[in-house]
Amino acid sequence: MEEQKTTSRNFRIILSIFALLLLVLVFWLFIQRSQLMKLVKEKETEKIELQHNLDSLMTEHNKIKISYGSLSDSLKAKDSLIQVNALEIKKLLDTQWDYNTIHKKFERLQKVAQGYVHQMDSLYTINRELTEENDRIRQVVKTEQNRNQTLMKDKEELRQKMNEAAFIKAYDVTATPYKLKSGGAKEQITDKASRTDRIKICFTIGENPLVASGKKIIYIRITRPDNVVVIKSRYDTFVFNGQTLPFSLREDISYQGKAINVCVNWTKKDSDKAAMKGKYIVSVFADDKAIGEGSFELK
Repeated sequence: MEEQKTTSRNFRIILSIFALLLLVLVFWLFIQRSQLMKLVKEKETEKIELQHNLDSLMTEHNKIKISYGSLSDSLKAKDSLIQVNALEIKKLLDTQWDYNTIHKKFERLQKVAQGYVHQMDSLYTINRELTEENDRIRQVVKTEQNRNQTLMKDKEELRQKMNEAAFIKAYDVTATPYKLKSGGAKEQITDKASRTDRIKICFTIGENPLVASGKKIIYIRITRPDNVVVIKSRYDTFVFNGQTLPFSLREDISYQGKAINVCVNWTKKDSDKAAMKGKYIVSVFADDKAIGEGSFELK
């Protein structure tokens, strides 16, 4: 009986020890599970943080590409490298989980992205400087073109003014009617149409150093009151402003840039009719220009 009690007591002791060990094991498993859950939670947090950092980096990278526009085309190779590395990290985050490996790859990706930004900034600075230089050069060219145009315009205006000024001019054009006596040996001034035998036309060719020296042909037209030009021959014509006009008298002079007095006579032929009453206009031409005008009147 005593032996049975001893055996029962020993069994209870062993059972108590086993229960205690089981309790300790359960407690240890609980501690291990808590630590594992904490580790899993930390790893998930790290994964989410890496995913967030990756998304932020790629969003910023794409914004930079858009902001630099066509200039980013010059760094396509580096952009492709960034895209490939970002895709690789994304796959690792979705399939495998090795924080150290992914973190190292992300750090390398950050360096590549930073290098991309630095190169883009350098290209932008160079491009801006080139653009500013081109703008400056274009402005200089435009200014020079405007200056040349102004000079050409001034030169053309000066040339036109010189051309306009470079012609001879007849001053003080007078026409005096005469009656001839003693077979033409004597002249008597008259204002009677029936007695007029000769018209003496005089004028002064003015001084003009801009006119080339040399022979000048002077054409004179005497226009009757009925607007008919007095002529000696129907072949007596000259060209003025592209038109062929009849002339009454022609006089060749040697012009040397100095003032010169010119007098010419129109004498009526015996076969000519008496002069017409009224106002006559005397016009003087040279070098395709009308250079002077005068008038006289017969009664």
